Amino acid sequence: MAHWHTVELPITGVLDELVRTLDAHGTAVLVAPPGTGKTTLVPLALKGRVVVAEPRRIAARAAAARMASLLGEPVGRTVGYSVRGDRKTSRDTRIEVVTSGLLVRRLQHDPELAGVDTVLLDECHERHLDADLLLALLLDARAGLRPDLKLLATSATVAADRLAGLLGDAPVLRVTAATHPVETAYVPPLRGERVEACVARAVRRALSEVDGDVLAFLPGVAEIRRCAALLDGVNVVPLHGRLGSAVQDAALRPGARRRVVLATAIAESSLTVPGVRAVVDSGLSRVPRVDHRRGLAGLATVRVSAAVADQRAGRAGREAAGRVYRCWPEHEHSTLPRYPEPEIRTADLTRLALELACWGVPSGEGLAWWDAPPPGALDAGRAVLRALGALEPPPADRITERGRRMADLGLHPRLTRALLDGAALVGARTAAEVVAVLDDDRTAASVELSTRDADPREARRLAARVEGVRSDHRPPSTAHDATALVVALAYPERLARRRSPGSPVYLMAGGTAAELPEGTLSGAEWLAVAVADREPGRSHGRIRLAARASEELARRAAPTLLVEEDDVRWDGDVVAERVTRLGAITLSGKPLNDPEATRRALLAGLRAEGLGLLRWSADATRTRERLAFLHRVLGEPWPDPTDDAVLAVLDLGAARRRADLAKIDAEHAVRALLPWPAAARFDELAPDRLEVPSGSRIRVDYSGPEPVLPVKVQEVFGWTDTPRLADGRAPVVLHLLSPAGRPTAVTGDLASFWRTGYPRVRSELRGRYPKHRWPEDPFTATPARR
Repeated sequence: MAHWHTVELPITGVLDELVRTLDAHGTAVLVAPPGTGKTTLVPLALKGRVVVAEPRRIAARAAAARMASLLGEPVGRTVGYSVRGDRKTSRDTRIEVVTSGLLVRRLQHDPELAGVDTVLLDECHERHLDADLLLALLLDARAGLRPDLKLLATSATVAADRLAGLLGDAPVLRVTAATHPVETAYVPPLRGERVEACVARAVRRALSEVDGDVLAFLPGVAEIRRCAALLDGVNVVPLHGRLGSAVQDAALRPGARRRVVLATAIAESSLTVPGVRAVVDSGLSRVPRVDHRRGLAGLATVRVSAAVADQRAGRAGREAAGRVYRCWPEHEHSTLPRYPEPEIRTADLTRLALELACWGVPSGEGLAWWDAPPPGALDAGRAVLRALGALEPPPADRITERGRRMADLGLHPRLTRALLDGAALVGARTAAEVVAVLDDDRTAASVELSTRDADPREARRLAARVEGVRSDHRPPSTAHDATALVVALAYPERLARRRSPGSPVYLMAGGTAAELPEGTLSGAEWLAVAVADREPGRSHGRIRLAARASEELARRAAPTLLVEEDDVRWDGDVVAERVTRLGAITLSGKPLNDPEATRRALLAGLRAEGLGLLRWSADATRTRERLAFLHRVLGEPWPDPTDDAVLAVLDLGAARRRADLAKIDAEHAVRALLPWPAAARFDELAPDRLEVPSGSRIRVDYSGPEPVLPVKVQEVFGWTDTPRLADGRAPVVLHLLSPAGRPTAVTGDLASFWRTGYPRVRSELRGRYPKHRWPEDPFTATPARR
């Protein structure tokens, strides 16, 4: 039973020291590269009852199976595992391998972890959200309830000092291993080549250049499916988290034929794929991301970090010399981020917020975090929980009984709500099938959601959890309606209606526009959108998974989003309606008579488009120019007739729409600005017309920076004093005109003009206009209009 002691791996030499260190300090950090035995030999060497937390279910089962085989026992005796929906343990189990999320749930129900001596946190460097939360809760439990609980954090690549500090200045033990050499080749994509095509090309090259199996990393299941289709005639073995346990286990056993294992990130660490001599790395990974502004949360495809690229490459040298083929240009390798971005910084934190509320610290304050959750994202998560009835109103934000039940189900709170309330509306089986599809992180084969895509085992498990929920509601009329209703219960703000007939763009209740791929869900007016994302640079999101819906279903699924309100605004004209909306989607509207709101809308239109919407006669424009002249020259009490000033005194009368504005004489508003009693001198200080020596009354032009009087030369003979306005403060500039009305001279000093400028004008014009008088002495000549 104890023949595991005879296994010689790099970790073997430090096992005794590690046990002594844990006994002495209670905490420790173990840094060791993949393949050194830290996941399988360390738990066997630890004393007492040990719980090992793994980030993934496949890694948990694989680690348990490997340890059991070293003991010569079946899984479930000394070594067992527990993952969601699958458990193999017994009363004899001393070492239990669990997922991080499951251990969080266990800790919530038993904060003391009664009977557990040591918790081993494996692969801490991956920085999954559940693992970061688990570390914070374990440290809190150890500080208050279980000071004797030993914590061991293990990792392949990690900033060990930071982790050791969190664990109370824990000792750091490092294991180095002589690894087999791994050559690196770069196979960048061709112009326009998709990632799966580039990977398939690199796989065929690896098969021709290297003996043994090939392990290829792709970002997701959809890319694995498409890559497999390109590798005709090759023994392809898929490996990802949503495969059945039997299929996953088969991928982790050597095959009789040469294999190409197409895997997601689950093959990066914690488990060994035997027989691999070559690795093909797409350089991409799919990680949780949330766009809080648009209300889109899901999986995003990102470049891997340098640390992850090194780990993937290391898979080629686990058992012998190997080669890695990197599907990016060599010069781009230095631009990779150093470590993966922690999920807690970028992911949807609704589920984290629920666990923190269950722990009694809704804000997360007081916990020791590797990276504290961003306050904005955590606030957004709590807001969702309140809407789902999982939290009491702020500031308490205490967990409700409904919230505790939601947490116990172990799903994202939105999916838990869909399962619980959906079971009451459409029955446990249908609700469970839809939720099983929604909880699947694969990219669906079709945009249209179908319960046929549900994992039967997971659907049965979920249905059993809510079998007791009884329905008191009218069930939907069709299976399509049932599917859409459950989707809408999970994501009410993603209910969407087509923007216009024939358009592929839908407006979601949350206000985000998203485009439906061509040829899918044709003719659907309404959709219940399950998955949508937005690529950088695109104005619209893109719908990835949805079900046909209807307005009736939308009203039924999201009654809290239904609002009836008065909508009075300017949109090129006055819009005045009483509208019914589902979030941002307008369902109906009827005309509204609200004079005050209409007046505000008209003023908003005038501010947006300008006072040109009013009727501006020549007199109105001149009056405004005259007032602006007095404001420039005299200042107070003469106001500046800006648009805002005019709007402040504008009488809209009975105006109700844009056309009515064109009937309002703007001069009334401008004259309303004239100050009292100074207004009595308006025509004196800024006269509309000036009388010249000929007897003509000529209009003054106030449109420029100085007042201008355009007048023919013959009409001002004998006039030597230049006229001044505004109590003599502003001289008038005379534009002296020819008999044809064309400017011949500009002057602000008539006396000087007659002496020096007039002889030149007389010489130039008397031959051109011989019928007009051009006296030699303009001082004594009689002025005349003609």
